[in-house]
Amino acid sequence: MIKIALLRHGHTSWNRAGQIQGRSDIPLDDDARRELQQYSLPTEWRTAELWSSPLGRARETAEIVTGHSPKTAPGLTEMFWGDWEGKRGVDLLAQPDSGFRHIEDWGWFYCPPNGESPQQVSDRLMPWLNELTQDTVAVCHIGIMRVLMAKATGWNFDGPAPFRIKRNRLFVLNLKDGVLTADPDPVRLIRREDEA
Repeated sequence: MIKIALLRHGHTSWNRAGQIQGRSDIPLDDDARRELQQYSLPTEWRTAELWSSPLGRARETAEIVTGHSPKTAPGLTEMFWGDWEGKRGVDLLAQPDSGFRHIEDWGWFYCPPNGESPQQVSDRLMPWLNELTQDTVAVCHIGIMRVLMAKATGWNFDGPAPFRIKRNRLFVLNLKDGVLTADPDPVRLIRREDEA
């Protein structure tokens, strides 16, 4: 069995403004960098293989938290939100013709205009997942985490998710014989001050 710990990147200015990022390569903001410098991986995860999305906010999060440069995989790039990138969900909801809906109401096959569906994200994640040979930490994005957690928990993007993705926590999945399962509780990153 291979264990995979998913970690969401730190905040960006677009996160704080409620803007949809998707594949837009928005960097971490200075507050996120300062916050991330306070954390490191739990001891049992420090020898795991380190991967991240190619987007700068994920790579930099990996480097700050671990002190190492990650391998990058295109499959870990955030879900493509197409015409909605850079816009705010609340503004799109106020436009009846935008087609916007919360991701909890997408199902596997809905996608933003010129964007990607959860199923398409799953399809591009599988080659990376199937090539893993050892325990892995993957620093990525909420869309990637939702898809992998959905596969592990049986959630179908059809109502409230049975998990809540927070920052500075590892969401641990188990991969055995091509099947994903999820540990029930996330693992908190370690505060560096507590290591002294």
